[in-house]
Amino acid sequence: MRHHHIDAAGIRLHVVEQGSGPAILFCHGFPAIWSSWRSQMQAVADAGWRAIALDMRGYGESDAPEEAEAYMAVHCVGDLVAVLDALGIATAVVAGHDFGANVAWNAAMLRPDRFTAVFAISVPFIQPGGPTFLDELRAAGMDDFYMFAQIRPEADAAWVDAATTIPGNYYWTSGQAPAALRWDPFDPARGLLRPAPEPLSAIDPVYIAEAVARFAETGFHGGLNYYRAIDPFYALAGRAYAGAVIRQPSFFLTGGRDGLNAVRQPSEAALRPALPGLRGFLTIEQAGHWPQLEAAAQVNAVLTGFLAGLASQPAGHNQEERP
Repeated sequence: MRHHHIDAAGIRLHVVEQGSGPAILFCHGFPAIWSSWRSQMQAVADAGWRAIALDMRGYGESDAPEEAEAYMAVHCVGDLVAVLDALGIATAVVAGHDFGANVAWNAAMLRPDRFTAVFAISVPFIQPGGPTFLDELRAAGMDDFYMFAQIRPEADAAWVDAATTIPGNYYWTSGQAPAALRWDPFDPARGLLRPAPEPLSAIDPVYIAEAVARFAETGFHGGLNYYRAIDPFYALAGRAYAGAVIRQPSFFLTGGRDGLNAVRQPSEAALRPALPGLRGFLTIEQAGHWPQLEAAAQVNAVLTGFLAGLASQPAGHNQEERP
């Protein structure tokens, strides 16, 4: 693997590459680091692709701006464009998980000239326009929704003990956790910050140790700022990009035991109007919020199959459209 540090308009980004060929850029979510994609990077490199993963701004070896507005998706999309420019890459497929999926969707929406296809895990495309889902929850009086706690300033301190919070978060959001106790985004008693009651077997312990070490160094302020940037970004996007669709080829994958599904249950029928280029939708029933870690072999097979399909039909052409 090849490691770089790239300047993106004053933000120093840590970027890791493997393989050669057409490019695919991997974006992680919270609380994760670039190596959450290690298995997928190896798989796509073996399939003839140039795999590129980065520590998203606010994480790992990348810079972490203090202000929340710096984490709006539009700035993160700018980071991805800067990575492509620095590496001399004209276009790339973009893959993302969790907040990284949100960045990936927005990259495809805002820069279809640079991002030719999307592979997203856990977070579906949220079409701009109308009230945001956070506003809808506020209006419904659902003040216990977990994101409202993540937005508060005291969340930084609540997460700070990475040796406890990282294994606990991954355990309770994984498919390994008992169904009756698994993370529920609407129930603080089944929240993210509970210590893991048993060893986490669903996810590679080497990766968990890497994540613990990184967050022990950096803290969680940068990662939590992605939650704090939701309202300002969607206020902007709702005015500027209302009704936008993503026409490039896309694929959405989720875990059947992912607590996020309680927020907005994804389905192919619900996604397709805003994703006319949607080529596939898959639920991995035994996985929780981390399919790329919990069911790596299955995700790798689906991802490489999606990429192979792009080679047979040029990315950017919408197979759903007919003259």
